[in-house]
Amino acid sequence: MALKRMDNIGIVVEDLGATIDFFLELGLELEGRATVEGEWAGRVTGLGDQHVEIAMMRTPDGHSRLELSRFIRPTVLADHRNAPVNALGYLRAMFTVDDIDATLARLTARGAQLVGEVVQYENVYRLCYIRGPEGLLIGLAEELG
Repeated sequence: MALKRMDNIGIVVEDLGATIDFFLELGLELEGRATVEGEWAGRVTGLGDQHVEIAMMRTPDGHSRLELSRFIRPTVLADHRNAPVNALGYLRAMFTVDDIDATLARLTARGAQLVGEVVQYENVYRLCYIRGPEGLLIGLAEELG
């Protein structure tokens, strides 16, 4: 059996509203919000009885999604938001944008901070990392030519 697709990447946050606003500003679309709770959900995650607010964000092309989650129960046990770029495990989401400078201007107005600098890779891409809401690491790429 072949892999069909990747459905989404999940990110746990404290402030769901501010994170939704940030990704809306980046250009994602809010597909929906819901509350997921009960032991049935905990059987999937291994967390037992849980209560989570989620928001599903979709890229404009409809092919990729971010699932943003705010855990009400159980409490969050670890915090990896400020891990350096070379930390082990899941680290960042990368997005291709039309204009990296305009995108940076919009996102820094919402509190994003540039990590390092915008660099150009040959005549193919301009690239950078930013720290978004709650220190989330986001990669931005602008295709050139």
